[in-house]
Amino acid sequence: MAKFGLLSLLLCSCIVIIAASPAQARTASTVSKLSKTDPLNTLLLQGFNWESAKGSSSWYNVLKGIVEDAADAGITDVWFPPPSQSLAPEGYLPQRLYDLNSSKYGSEQELRNAVDAFHQKGIGCVGDMVINHRSGTKQDDKGMWCVFEGGKGDGRLDWGPWAVTVNDKPFACGSGQADTGGDYAAAPDIDHTNPKIQQDLSEWMNWLKSNVGFDGWRFDFAKGYAGNLLAVYLKNTSPKFAVGEVWDDMSYSDGRLAYDQGAHRQRLVDWVHSTGDGAAAFDFTTKGILQEAVKSNELWRLKDSNGKPAGMIGVLPQKAVTFIDNHDTGSTQNIWPFPSDKLLQGYAYILTHPGIPTIFYDHFVDGNLKKEIQNLSAIRKRNNINANSNCRIITAESDLYMAAIDEKIVVKIGSRYDVGNLAPPSPEFRVVASGNGYCVWEKNSSPR
Repeated sequence: MAKFGLLSLLLCSCIVIIAASPAQARTASTVSKLSKTDPLNTLLLQGFNWESAKGSSSWYNVLKGIVEDAADAGITDVWFPPPSQSLAPEGYLPQRLYDLNSSKYGSEQELRNAVDAFHQKGIGCVGDMVINHRSGTKQDDKGMWCVFEGGKGDGRLDWGPWAVTVNDKPFACGSGQADTGGDYAAAPDIDHTNPKIQQDLSEWMNWLKSNVGFDGWRFDFAKGYAGNLLAVYLKNTSPKFAVGEVWDDMSYSDGRLAYDQGAHRQRLVDWVHSTGDGAAAFDFTTKGILQEAVKSNELWRLKDSNGKPAGMIGVLPQKAVTFIDNHDTGSTQNIWPFPSDKLLQGYAYILTHPGIPTIFYDHFVDGNLKKEIQNLSAIRKRNNINANSNCRIITAESDLYMAAIDEKIVVKIGSRYDVGNLAPPSPEFRVVASGNGYCVWEKNSSPR
């Protein structure tokens, strides 16, 4: 009787799966794979740059073409560009949010196909959520572009001036509540305190999960509204991974980056806590310190006054998403670029250290960088280095930085010695990565 009941249950399950659409079946399969992913072992790939929307072919198809390389590199999640129709081709001035076919990155079906391809390799897909602001499609009675259309033609996400914050100076049409964060000058700031907006955006994001297959979110300009409001969207959509862009100024003294960036990283930590610890934050503190340290031969910057890593990874590593460059700081925008001749030193640092590392698309496909980035990723994976790994800084001087991570690997950055003259920390270690200004050792007992 028990065996018959179990057989009946299995047959019923099979019938349900057979009756489901191919897309639903793929989603069910993907969920089972991705649900086993340890968030502390996340390795994120940003899957685009500032020029990706401007090519003659679908960018989604380009992304689909690197699935195998991403899997080989141990990538766990890929960050997709904003998916909706937008006033600007890059997607950061969204208008008709439900319209995925007018995106300059490709069609809705091409997006689904790319997401499915990554899912088949067990790689999660992170959607870029631009919800702080929105560009209108029509003018209101004051001539302001504060009338919004959702893109479905059924009233969903159709808003008026009531959706805009009342104190948005560039767009003085809003009748919503006061803005809870920083102002975005290029488009109307949305009132995220409004329950109707919270409901509409949550419904749209859940539609992206079910219709496209996104597993997580990257929140653009997250400092534009309060973290506790972003927590509403996290609660309503239950992403497997979420990270916010909270980019503000670091501390400078006499025109130079100050040594003590404690206040800057604390603002990132406070923001994470304001989301109920539901979202991670891009570690802008580590980026700023690391690029200044390697550029100026001031590697002492990498150690704070407590002997810990000087960025956010020194205080809340499990929520610190480290990176070298992105579509804003690097690419053709080049707003705050990492020194181009020190890129592998940067990756040697973030791929061996605590935190959640991000690899930028431009670097991932660069023939001069790709192989060593994959090697460093493999070292991280086989030694089980994760976001919460212990970092013991051995030395941090002007031209030499060395640290032991979980006592399994040792990383050296700096120009003081070349690899040939720098002996391994002990006979039980071997060199597994080296190049201009960096070297990594691992224990001989580590699996190869």
